Amino acid sequence: MDIKGVIFDFNGTLFFDTHLHNEAWDIFLEKYSFALTNKEKNQKIHGKNNAEILSNLFNKELSSADIDALAREKEDIYQSLCLQEKMELAPGALDFLEFLDKNDVPFTIATASDLYNLKFYFEHLGLQKYFDLNHIVYSDGTIKSKPHPEIFLKAMEVLKIDANEALIFEDSVSGIMAAENSGAKKIIIVDSDNNDYSKWNYDVIRSFREIDINIFK
Repeated sequence: MDIKGVIFDFNGTLFFDTHLHNEAWDIFLEKYSFALTNKEKNQKIHGKNNAEILSNLFNKELSSADIDALAREKEDIYQSLCLQEKMELAPGALDFLEFLDKNDVPFTIATASDLYNLKFYFEHLGLQKYFDLNHIVYSDGTIKSKPHPEIFLKAMEVLKIDANEALIFEDSVSGIMAAENSGAKKIIIVDSDNNDYSKWNYDVIRSFREIDINIFK
């Protein structure tokens, strides 16, 4: 298969937290007299960065200060919900990361999350055992939001691999489209929220234990 590197989306992929984001958005949106169904959240929110989400929701161009304040408000709600549950990586993820590490397959994260949430994940999920925060590609205010492929292309640069050597794990509609747009060799969909992925002809997993490791041979 000639897979030389692995890129993980994070939310809903390495960390099954879609329900927590949905609940956090519901609480946040209610305060501002908005409401979205979970299907609408899949289309308008998941996989996108907060700047794009908030500008679209409020239907106007927001200042950087406004975006930062609103994003922090929503993420504080989300983080408080996370702490009410047992925080752990997706089923089979630790074993798969160990496999990649032992077999010298480079890997990183490319996420629409910002640094505020990334530091939270490092603190509560022990990501530092497997990932270097400085090598993770995240929403820093300069990277175009998915479905634009920039975030995955930058992750490929970090791993020093070409698109035709990359395996990307994704769960959101915009993320899958971004992975496609990046030209990645292989895309695997992680179904963490019982979504309908029938429009795509990709492998769909619910646990990283389902991965056929022969793709690395």
